[in-house]
Amino acid sequence: MSPYTKLLTSLSLLLGTTITTSSNHWLMAWTGLEINTLAIIPMIAKSHHPRAIEATIKYFLVQATASALLLFSSMANAWSSGQWDITQMTHTVPCLLMTMAIAMKLGLVPFHFWFPEVLQGTSLTTALLLSTLMKLPPLTLLLLTSHSLSPTLLTTMAISSTALGGWMGLNQTQTRKILAFSSISHLGWMAAIILYYPKLTLLTFYLYSILTSTVFLTLNTTKTMSLQTMTIAWTKAPVLSTTLMLTLLSLAGLPPLTGFLPKWLILQELTNQELTPTATIIAMLSLLGLFFYLRLAYHSTITLPPNSTTHMKQWHTNSPTSTTIAPLTSLSILLLPLSPMILASI
Repeated sequence: MSPYTKLLTSLSLLLGTTITTSSNHWLMAWTGLEINTLAIIPMIAKSHHPRAIEATIKYFLVQATASALLLFSSMANAWSSGQWDITQMTHTVPCLLMTMAIAMKLGLVPFHFWFPEVLQGTSLTTALLLSTLMKLPPLTLLLLTSHSLSPTLLTTMAISSTALGGWMGLNQTQTRKILAFSSISHLGWMAAIILYYPKLTLLTFYLYSILTSTVFLTLNTTKTMSLQTMTIAWTKAPVLSTTLMLTLLSLAGLPPLTGFLPKWLILQELTNQELTPTATIIAMLSLLGLFFYLRLAYHSTITLPPNSTTHMKQWHTNSPTSTTIAPLTSLSILLLPLSPMILASI
């Protein structure tokens, strides 16, 4: 991809995200989502590999369907209420259609089928964008309409996403697919709390984005695509392998790491809202995710010296490490002591 094309697609991504997150009219929000979709497609297809082309087609078809459904739901709401304002979703059927459309864009269960396949077919940097930046506009729309959404539907989607993200991640060997199911599981946590504490959903998304960015950038530096290559990645960057283990444990939500903060707050808020069964179920289901995070952490550090491995070792390389990895790793591991200040800000 030429630098001009890369610049154009990057600016289009930022433009589409800004339009959607700052608009209060459904047509403007829809326009921003479409700009985002068209901007990310060249990034997914840039390797010209058959798997990348397949991922591009899947992504385009799903996003086009979701956009059409979103536009239809907003038109139906405008037809019945005379309002194009995003916060004025007053009728039940348009609300349900809009929830389905946004769930399809985010990759929530039962509309998750496209997300792992698309991530597996693209590069690690594009997968990072799909897992973080591309989820911000739909999540913003969900936040703006949270007061008119169906609690039963959202809770069902949240529990299903947490369960499926944990179950399906157990038998994966490709790191991109594991992180895709991790994303689905975390979206379930966000969907569980969005009706009761929208700001906490946003905080969870921000912390999830920091943790996922750290993992993806580390894997990209060591060129780790599967668990097998992860076991010998320490020869390239021993320190990165160690910090990757801590970041993965943080992503699993283990105290005293950063990832424990959003899960702790979500469980506390659900209990305050007298939704103890929901809190118990998603806490138990998070143990499934903990298993495959521990497996990733085990693979990233078990072959550190003086242990031996049967695989051919790779040469230690002095390739430049991204300067953003160090601060992101620090944020991914050490933010829990700052939780009083973070809570005061939201």
